[in-house]
Amino acid sequence: MPPPRLRAYHPFLLMVPKRIQDIPNALGSRLRRRDLPQETVAQALFLLGGFLVHETPQGRCAGRIVEVEAYLPHDRACHAFHGRTNRNGSLFLARGHAYVHWCYGLHLLINISAGPQGVGTGVLLRALEPVLGLELMRRRRPGVHDRDLARGPGCLTRALGIGPEWDGRDLCDVRSPLWLARGVPYPLSRIVRTPRVGVRQDAERHLRFCVRGHPCVSRPTPR
Repeated sequence: MPPPRLRAYHPFLLMVPKRIQDIPNALGSRLRRRDLPQETVAQALFLLGGFLVHETPQGRCAGRIVEVEAYLPHDRACHAFHGRTNRNGSLFLARGHAYVHWCYGLHLLINISAGPQGVGTGVLLRALEPVLGLELMRRRRPGVHDRDLARGPGCLTRALGIGPEWDGRDLCDVRSPLWLARGVPYPLSRIVRTPRVGVRQDAERHLRFCVRGHPCVSRPTPR
């Protein structure tokens, strides 16, 4: 069973379908800012089972969110720990904004700001289950198995065609081509909580949340 504290963050998870195969692929409505919880861990759990959608001239791509990490205020692993800069300013925007940044100059990562205006905190999207626009994703990531198209934070931005120009954009804006859609949350019993991947500071904190046994969850795969 998952840690009891998860129930306090997301109690309605106890009311959803008990099997992963019972969860529909259909996109729900566009998430508004009022829909997003105002606490970082709560938002991370809320996003699991939802969808990230990108409308592009080439077509629509979407993936169900199956793995996230929370980066809290005063968290030494959070880019906002040392205060606001030109680089990390999007983390300080009201919840629901994109914080897109380069990792080691090689991979683009997308986070969702998770606090009130002026508080630096966010949720890193680590893995998606591709559900729409697979042919387009395959062209962007040729030679990759479908389960691996968006398996990992750098892979998902490439698969969905998300570039650095999306940093600071409001994903709750009804005009935004990049947006979050409501989904059916996963059963609480299927959520695994582990330490974050590749983190050196505050590495012992269990702030990675993913769906147990899902083939699209990135490595290291939790048991």
